[in-house]
Amino acid sequence: MASTEALLPVTSRQDPLSESRSDQIPETRQRRPIKVHLAVYSGLLLIALYVALIVTHDGSTAQHGAKDETSTESRARLAGVSEKSNDRVSRLSDDRKVEAFAWNNTMLSWQRTAFHFQPEKNWMNDPNGPLFYKGWYHFFYQYNPNAAVWGDIVWGHAVSKDLIHWLYLPIAMVPDQWYDANGVWTGSATFLDDGSIVMLYTGSTDKFVQVQNLAYPDDPSDPLLLKWAKFSGNPVLVPPPGIGAKDFRDPTTAWKTSTGKWRITIGSKINRTGISLIYDTTDFKTYEKHDTLLHQVPNTGMWECVDFYPVSKTQVNGLDTSVNGPDVKHVIKASMDDTRIDHYAIGTYYDSNGTWVPDNPSIDVGISTALRYDYGKFYASKTFYDQNKGRRILWGWIGESDSEDADVQKGWSSVQGIPRTVVLDTRTRKNLVQWPVEEIKSLRLSSNKFDMTIGPGTVVPVDVGSATQLDIEAEFEIKTEDLKLFFDDDSVEADKKFSCETSGGSTARGALGPFGFSVLADESLSEQTPVYFYVTKGKHSKLKTVFCTDTSRSTMANDVVKPIYGSFVPVLKGEKLTMRILVDHSIVEGFAQGGRTCITSRVYPTKAIYGATKLFLFNNAIDATVTASFKVWQMNSAFIHPYSQDDIGVPSRSGVRVNPNTVEELLVLEHLEILTIGIGNDSGLDQFLSSHKLMRCTQAMKFNNCRLQSSDVSFLAGMEKLDNLPELKNIYWRPLPFPCLTKIRVISCPKLRKLPLNSKSGPSGEKGLAIDAKANREWEDEATKACFVHPSIEV
Repeated sequence: MASTEALLPVTSRQDPLSESRSDQIPETRQRRPIKVHLAVYSGLLLIALYVALIVTHDGSTAQHGAKDETSTESRARLAGVSEKSNDRVSRLSDDRKVEAFAWNNTMLSWQRTAFHFQPEKNWMNDPNGPLFYKGWYHFFYQYNPNAAVWGDIVWGHAVSKDLIHWLYLPIAMVPDQWYDANGVWTGSATFLDDGSIVMLYTGSTDKFVQVQNLAYPDDPSDPLLLKWAKFSGNPVLVPPPGIGAKDFRDPTTAWKTSTGKWRITIGSKINRTGISLIYDTTDFKTYEKHDTLLHQVPNTGMWECVDFYPVSKTQVNGLDTSVNGPDVKHVIKASMDDTRIDHYAIGTYYDSNGTWVPDNPSIDVGISTALRYDYGKFYASKTFYDQNKGRRILWGWIGESDSEDADVQKGWSSVQGIPRTVVLDTRTRKNLVQWPVEEIKSLRLSSNKFDMTIGPGTVVPVDVGSATQLDIEAEFEIKTEDLKLFFDDDSVEADKKFSCETSGGSTARGALGPFGFSVLADESLSEQTPVYFYVTKGKHSKLKTVFCTDTSRSTMANDVVKPIYGSFVPVLKGEKLTMRILVDHSIVEGFAQGGRTCITSRVYPTKAIYGATKLFLFNNAIDATVTASFKVWQMNSAFIHPYSQDDIGVPSRSGVRVNPNTVEELLVLEHLEILTIGIGNDSGLDQFLSSHKLMRCTQAMKFNNCRLQSSDVSFLAGMEKLDNLPELKNIYWRPLPFPCLTKIRVISCPKLRKLPLNSKSGPSGEKGLAIDAKANREWEDEATKACFVHPSIEV
């Protein structure tokens, strides 16, 4: 009789009732016998599948960095994961009548974010196993170390003290066993009762079968968790009868049952019904499968990256995954393989039989009316309970909206959204509320406060200087008289079906909207990304408010997906309309009404970049006057970089002791990991750079890659010169809100003497550090040699 066990190597089988041994492969015990004919059919189906795989795939891996869209698509789909490239862009680029946009290095360099997490280079997708351990936040992620496209997936790893300032660590896990030979895929961490960690993850076997594997820290005393050991008895779970070999992935964090067992759920499908399977375990090595499902929804397709966790009905703090009780609701989230949308629903969990029932079946997981974490670009999300601060944190993968060719050209693809706290909305009790973690405020620099009243059809520039890195918090009020006239006008019919996506965007005018901000705009507004409210008449003549982001005019490029995102947002009696917007180069995150509705978008301007980036306030309503009270902060970079001993104030290999919390003198890193140079003013910057010897840079990547900073748009002229230098590659630069740097990470460089610095103030009075211009010549040659002549010197 054929079964999924035929996929495993021949080995001794363990008695399910005996004590678990680490050198044996555990079986999954069924609560009830499976009918023989079902097992036979399942086995035959799997055999047929493998024959098809052998015929259609030679087992080889595409060349690293390959640009061929068809090849990438077939690899992802063949492996059994959602397509990772942009289908709509692919169809456009395949049209020979349409030429791809001519991106240049200056444009592409600007797109790299300053305070969102992303690897130094190459491809990234799902967040994996986030946790807090021994003083460090750990973030693992799906990563291709070889190219800026999906494939060769390993677990990347980074740590942070505050969820914002990240340090890259060595790769945590690689596909080095038969059970994960085609990828170390998504997984989750669980803390056991004694504080130890277990990690369950999906492996794609050498025959592209999705199995679940166990790993654990090799050295639990290491706060950085640098090394991970895989259980010798892997895989611990294989696809059960009736489940496809490529439809069994992404185990959740485990939670405790009332009987003391651990319970997990895994996403899958049966025909077109999305399901979440349930397993119980006591040791994470042997499992008992439930005959019942945690939940299922017909016609939703494959569920991946399932998440399941409790939320409090009475408090705004997060809950440990095992918490249950009368004051608790439970959330199921599933990432829809068919649509690449993350849907969630709130309901009641029954511990006794491991089932969950939605509070409102009309908005169940995966159906068109279902709630979403985010109505923009946001997928494969994962939460974890932060025991350090008693909160639940949400991570989400933000993919690209440009072409794969552009990603290969710039050398990287994808970012992670700013981590968000997630709680039940205690006022509506019908939705979740998400908000950027409080630590993001540590990046706020100069701020400006504004109070403006804008009439119908008005666009007003907001003078904040360069508008590439911003945090905006705003309140809006529609003039009372205008609201009264609107309600008294019987000719205005209720618009029950208004949709951001089909409304025509921010240019479609209504009586009470749209109004909001145009971010990442150029002076002429030929490129802009409006984030706005639109108010209309809903059921029973009550106001209906939608929150939208319109990327249709965000760029002049033609090989970019430019949708209009948005959804309804609940606004309760007595509440003002509020929004928060985080702008960080090519990513815009919007939060309406305290995070009831969220929208993340990727935008790729060609003109509204660097110092040419502007911010506008607009009111495109026909009849309404709007008052806006808002505050805008310039945002600093998070200076994400590779970890070194200097980051915890211990001696580096050079023997130089550095305390990263103080900046007394600027030192230059020889091997180009980070080179930060501050200049008192930009008046002579072009002349300074024309020597072709020295650049002002921050967070420079290895191998002659350097990211530049400037507050002067005329610096573009200097960039043209630098682009032509034969000894420099991949020049990156980004604007600062003012010329003086306020935060500089100190890096040791024993072979280059300390640079002389003076304390100066920026245009707005901010204190910073600046190089003494008189001393430039003395150390310029030494700095040049340190950066460009000896890039491989270790520190």
